Amino acid sequence: MALKTILHLSDQPNLDHVPEIYSTCFSKGLDLNRASSFSIPKFMVIGHRGHGMNILQSSDSRMKAIKENSILSFNSAAKFPLDFIEFDVQVTKDDCPVIFHDDFILTEENGTIFEKKVTELCLAEFLCYGPQKETGKEGKCLYRKTKDGKFVKWKVETDDSLCTLQDAFQKVEPSLGFNIELKFDDFAVYQQDHLLHILQVILQVVFEFARDRPIIFSTFQPDAAQLVRKLQNNYPVYFLTEGGASIYYDVRRNSLGEAMKVCLEGGLQGIVSEIKGVFKDPGAVPKIKDSNLSLLTYGKLNNVPEAVHMQYLMGIDGVIVDFVEEISQTVDDMIKPAKEMTTEGKGESEANSKLQFSQKELSFLLKLIPELIQF
Repeated sequence: MALKTILHLSDQPNLDHVPEIYSTCFSKGLDLNRASSFSIPKFMVIGHRGHGMNILQSSDSRMKAIKENSILSFNSAAKFPLDFIEFDVQVTKDDCPVIFHDDFILTEENGTIFEKKVTELCLAEFLCYGPQKETGKEGKCLYRKTKDGKFVKWKVETDDSLCTLQDAFQKVEPSLGFNIELKFDDFAVYQQDHLLHILQVILQVVFEFARDRPIIFSTFQPDAAQLVRKLQNNYPVYFLTEGGASIYYDVRRNSLGEAMKVCLEGGLQGIVSEIKGVFKDPGAVPKIKDSNLSLLTYGKLNNVPEAVHMQYLMGIDGVIVDFVEEISQTVDDMIKPAKEMTTEGKGESEANSKLQFSQKELSFLLKLIPELIQF
């Protein structure tokens, strides 16, 4: 595994002197202890970038059905029994939180691909890409870079305009929770004042427009995770990790054990891990749970019903998925027998309940899985 390098180095930010400003300034009508007492009541299903991410070179049409991270994608996901949708938020150079996954936005002019960093665009420039809301106006054609370095046109079956965080709050079904991933460059180390500014801009929009919508913050940036937890006490904060799938300069990103340390040191509520990292180290799950931390997962394996069922048996709290229709139905079928057993007592439903494997069988599976998973 190659060590992922960084653009520049700076001192680690000192979080000890950051005031918890948003708990008092923007929390009218909200329980200030809500994040501290946060717990997940059931196994959650979260739509990845809404209705699912786009993989443009995929042979599976579901990966190219609806433009990811769009209002259309979010509201399409809301038609299914999801608890949250997950999406990525970056801040433009004129301080507007926008929803976009990639660090760079690509277009083509006269046969040449041009890329610009999203955070170096102003809002008007950002919104010029892709389909336009204004009738008759044509936007810049969006491209995407594949893992093998090829540039492909961002073509999906049902397209939609780019959007802002405020758009999402105002135009998405209000009962649907938002898992807001705070997006930062993996290859940069940020000064505290820069992180503080970016997070304040995002929190301003959240507290102005969230109302009663459930919110979870998550980020791969450990300093940002601890800082957003210190800035507010209304919404839970999760630390994202690949669980060792990639190795970074910042060791806090390199394992589930390090992720636990970040959470416990910063008072975070949980971890979101690539599922391969959990399957490779299933013994970490009880340690995480014993530390009173919640555990969610993401990754392509979460589109496989059997892998989701296994996580349910392991005590994982929820999954971020692309195939929202299929997996939400799978989870409903998983949980329904357990509910029936609770309400009707032990009977025939017990055979179909959560305990479909004996403890001995489950122990064997947990020992076998790390041998099957290769990073």
